[in-house]
Amino acid sequence: MTSRQSVLYLFDVDGTLTKPRQIITDDLKSFLIEKVKPRVSIGLVSGSDYVKIVEQMGGEDATNQFDYVFCENGVMQYRQGELKSTQSILNYIGEETLQRVINFALGYMSKLQLPAKRGNFVEFRSSMINICPVGRSCSQAEREEFSRYDLEHNIRAKFVEALQNEFDTKLKFALGGQISVDVYPTGWDKTYCLQHIENENFSEIHFFGDKVMAGGNDHEIYNDPRTIGHVVTSPDDTKEQLKQCLNIK
Repeated sequence: MTSRQSVLYLFDVDGTLTKPRQIITDDLKSFLIEKVKPRVSIGLVSGSDYVKIVEQMGGEDATNQFDYVFCENGVMQYRQGELKSTQSILNYIGEETLQRVINFALGYMSKLQLPAKRGNFVEFRSSMINICPVGRSCSQAEREEFSRYDLEHNIRAKFVEALQNEFDTKLKFALGGQISVDVYPTGWDKTYCLQHIENENFSEIHFFGDKVMAGGNDHEIYNDPRTIGHVVTSPDDTKEQLKQCLNIK
């Protein structure tokens, strides 16, 4: 018999609880709060920053219903809307390396011919750099168009390979969400969040995510021996798997 004190369910956001960069449905949000939370502790772990997570969860009140909110892979930790801990990629790798990565990425992306290009190709976050070939200011239709094009032509996978060949092993490059590449120090993947809960004495930590393949930003935590990994294909699939795991009728 599981309990909130002994078992934690951690959820990726994009592709797991929401469609990429969309807002969680009222149905799934109610299901998590009313059916799942009474049975187990629940948490979010995302590569996005706090503002984006709050937006996708439908507001700060809804976000605060989760026992744990790990932003930027857990390098930024929030509880009840309060920042508990953070780290800085700038302090960790230095300005020179940071600029080398940005300059290389902009040069590489400038040579790509895509169905569309817009703006905001590099987003600097506290713990990572998010690089987006189509530009984060693209419309939802342009986002989905790029995603289809990327699936066919492996734009981001080739980009990651080029970055890995250019830079040393102190940096990690992973597919982020639907349209971008995340750059962060080695070890600052989603397993980073687990250090924040190692003294909570959970007997089981379950993780639900969609990008669990090698190169995906759920890969490391999904395969970590400290977690029980569940690969999902959509928010609807997440709900169905939760029903099975927790015997919810």
